[in-house]
Amino acid sequence: MAGAATPATAQLARAGVPYTLHRYDVPADTADYGRAVAAALNVSAERLFKTLVVDVDGRLVVAVVPASRELDLKAVAAAAGGKRAELAERAAAERATGYVRGGISALGQRRRLPTIVDSSADGFATILVSAGRRGWQVELAPEALVRLTGATRAPIARQ
Repeated sequence: MAGAATPATAQLARAGVPYTLHRYDVPADTADYGRAVAAALNVSAERLFKTLVVDVDGRLVVAVVPASRELDLKAVAAAAGGKRAELAERAAAERATGYVRGGISALGQRRRLPTIVDSSADGFATILVSAGRRGWQVELAPEALVRLTGATRAPIARQ
């Protein structure tokens, strides 16, 4: 999409990482939003990953997990080397990343936060993650996401 850019897609372009931008129209207040987005894009909810900002012992961390699963807060805390984790306050997440809720991306953040990608991403040639704007997802290789964010991989999702 010519001229379409967010800090996330700009980072991908600067790095020369191949990606595909997908647009969708799902109301933000839709129940089970991630699954609804996956359905709108005609992809499995296991391949569409949501980006969550988590407070681990007072430090913000980004968790990237499949839309089909729930975030395991104990696993995130352990993977981040902490003891306790909870979802970050909306204002703190938006301030740290430079994105608004529903459009937070692990890529192109205002302040690069430590990132943990659920290890299930390795089972796919490409995954979809937020492109930094509500209604936009980028499809890219999981290795590219890990490299550009400096992420670690860990099993941080549960059914």
